[in-house]
Amino acid sequence: MAILNDYEIVVAGIAAVLEPYADRVSVVETTAGLPVVSDVDVVLYDTFAQRQVDAMPIDDLVPDDARLVVFSWNGDAALVAASLAAGASGYVSKSSSAQELVEALERVRAGERVVPDDLLVAEGDVVPADPDHGADHDQELGRWPGDEFGLSARESEVLALICRGLSNEEITAQAFIGINTVKTHIRTLYRKIGVARRTQAVLWGHAHGFEPDRGRRVEG
Repeated sequence: MAILNDYEIVVAGIAAVLEPYADRVSVVETTAGLPVVSDVDVVLYDTFAQRQVDAMPIDDLVPDDARLVVFSWNGDAALVAASLAAGASGYVSKSSSAQELVEALERVRAGERVVPDDLLVAEGDVVPADPDHGADHDQELGRWPGDEFGLSARESEVLALICRGLSNEEITAQAFIGINTVKTHIRTLYRKIGVARRTQAVLWGHAHGFEPDRGRRVEG
C-alpha cells in the first residue's frame, strides 16, 4: 500500500503506526505532495489539510487499479457518501485504533466497501447506525506538524490552512467543520504558539514545518 498526504511528518507517522503490522500490511510508498507511482493495491489518503475526495478526481490520487481509502476525522454521513460516490473504496475514522485501521485496509484490499462503525451503507446510501453518530473525537493516530508544541491535530490543520492563505469561511468548507469551531481552534492555537494576529501565525507556521512538503519514499 501507499500513504498519501502533503506533509512528510503525517505520512511517516502513519507508516510508523502500521510498522508493527508489517506481516499484514506492507507500506511500499509514502508520498508527500506528489502522485503515487508504485504498483499498490491500496492508497491511504490522509485528509490532514487536504481537499476532500469528493472535490477532486480519484485518478489524481491513485494509480490504475488501486483502491482508495480516506483516513479522516470528518465522519459526516453525507461526506462519506460523496467520497464513495467519487470512487473511494473505504472511509476510516481517525478515532480508530491501529488494529481497526489495519483490518479496514485488509477488507478494502479483499474487495469490501468500508465505512466508519457508526455508519451503514444501506441501498447505496450512507446513514448513521447509532444515535452517537457525529460525536467529536480528539484521538488521532500518527503525527502532524506542531504536535511537539502541544497543538491538537485539528488545531494544526486549521493553522496549516491559514498558512495556505485560506479564510475562516474557506477553512470551514475544506475541513468540514463549523465556523464557530474554526474560530475556537484559532483562539486556542494562537494562545499555544504565543501569537495574536493571523500574520504572526503564518510566520510562526512557516518557521515550524507548516509549509507543504514534496517528496516520495519507495521501499526497495
